[in-house]
Amino acid sequence: MKNLLVLSLAAVLLTGCAGEPRREGPLDPRTVERLAAVSLDPASAGRMLNAYRANHGLRPVRPDPRLMGMAQRQADAMAAANALSHDAAGSFGSRVEAAGLDSARAVENIGGGYFSIDETFAGWQQSPSHNANMLMKEATRYGIALAKDPRTNYGSWWVLVLAADPEPRREMGAGPIGTPLQPIR
Repeated sequence: MKNLLVLSLAAVLLTGCAGEPRREGPLDPRTVERLAAVSLDPASAGRMLNAYRANHGLRPVRPDPRLMGMAQRQADAMAAANALSHDAAGSFGSRVEAAGLDSARAVENIGGGYFSIDETFAGWQQSPSHNANMLMKEATRYGIALAKDPRTNYGSWWVLVLAADPEPRREMGAGPIGTPLQPIR
């Protein structure tokens, strides 16, 4: 009996990780209409982000196609899973590595249920960790995305990825050949 209880609890927890089922049946037409009006202009979002960063004495960030793609895959995965999770499209670390980013200098904000970029940014600004991400001093580029599905809990799924430029690789020259070290006697 105890094993059955443990297995049942484990099944419930794993189901929760997979997200929630989508809504069935008719949808509220006002919600569908309101969600249909939600849009994202990445350039406008970038101007908003850069104005915010400038107000805090930080340099601007520029749009990056790889980060845009990374953000869109994450937003789509969250909507598909109906789960607000940094791991919906795979762990952030694995996604950063796959994109060829420096993992110590890349961050991600996610959000759900916002009906405009203004609401989304306001929500991120009110969250200390999300706000710190937007104000990452080393950031030089960004990607932002939106996915929508009226049958999900949030309807709108937002992702912002910020990253620093990669560190330049240093070539190790052969240099002059020196005298081999002698063992200490």
